[in-house]
Amino acid sequence: MKLFSKSFVGRLVRLRNQLGVFWPLMVSQISILGVVALAVYGYMELEGWSMADAVYMVVITLSTVGFGEVQPLSPAGRILTSFLILAGVGNFAFILGAFSQLLVEGKFFHIIGSRRVLKTISKLKDHCVVCGYGRIGSVVVKEIIAEGQDVVVIENDPEMVQHLQEEGTLYIDGDATSDDVLVQSGIANAKSLITALSEDAANVYVVLSAREMNQELYIVSRASSHERVSKLKQAGADSVILPNHIGGLRLAQSVLRPTVTSFMELANRRSTIDIQMEELTIREGSSLVGKDLIESELRPKFNLIVIAIKKQGQDMIFNPDGKTVLDAGNTIVAVGAKEKLDEFAQLL
Repeated sequence: MKLFSKSFVGRLVRLRNQLGVFWPLMVSQISILGVVALAVYGYMELEGWSMADAVYMVVITLSTVGFGEVQPLSPAGRILTSFLILAGVGNFAFILGAFSQLLVEGKFFHIIGSRRVLKTISKLKDHCVVCGYGRIGSVVVKEIIAEGQDVVVIENDPEMVQHLQEEGTLYIDGDATSDDVLVQSGIANAKSLITALSEDAANVYVVLSAREMNQELYIVSRASSHERVSKLKQAGADSVILPNHIGGLRLAQSVLRPTVTSFMELANRRSTIDIQMEELTIREGSSLVGKDLIESELRPKFNLIVIAIKKQGQDMIFNPDGKTVLDAGNTIVAVGAKEKLDEFAQLL
């Protein structure tokens, strides 16, 4: 009996946690149904009425429409009716109060909005999931959106969540280390994941969970020190970025090689100058497969400069010569006008 009692209480607690702010509404609805069932049974037993008469009496009593009694009531029936009126009014008042609280606190519309967001996310495919919307994560998200790609942010800081709402960015309000939250972000259908959480341990946990859920996912993780890089890669990260290290290098290069730094800045960011650095992967069946760089006519047709070629399973080839043969799966790093890069991408 004790085991049954503990099990029942445990289930109630779990149900309450799942329903959250809707728990009072559910309890009040179950309560009113119980009152109705008890009253119907009482009229049938005490007054000998049919079920139809008993149900009708309960309805007109709870609705307070002022209709007369179905049949004359006995003293016991009047006591039952009094109980029904008090219980019904009390339950309706409780329901109204619970619903009003949802509206006043804004939780109702927040929950409705969250469900709409989850429905939208469930339809996404090949999107990017970004964990953390702090100083680094916010820059990441803006850059990805500017490139026209779908992104879903996981964040649980109320202030950051407010910013995401105002900007109209798809987000999940939750802890990125939770498997349920990762599932809600559509991780199974995502193309990439960037975890930019401030704690390395949290990033490791996210990488482990995400890799288990999606083996094809391209994962990039933030790290605070070189010592964490190997652990993150062992956990499943394809690339690990150290923001402090990269920022320091960029500052140094701005002094040592200012012109080169300015060029890289222009090539990697959208600006008034129509130049961009892009990576383009050659697909199976492309007309470029088997041709060398001269035969591909990248320079005369598209006015593109090939900086490097990454062949599968090999080191990067920098400044490749004209006889370098292109194969399916090769990634070309080129610089040129965005319009020409887009035209060349159509051949791939």
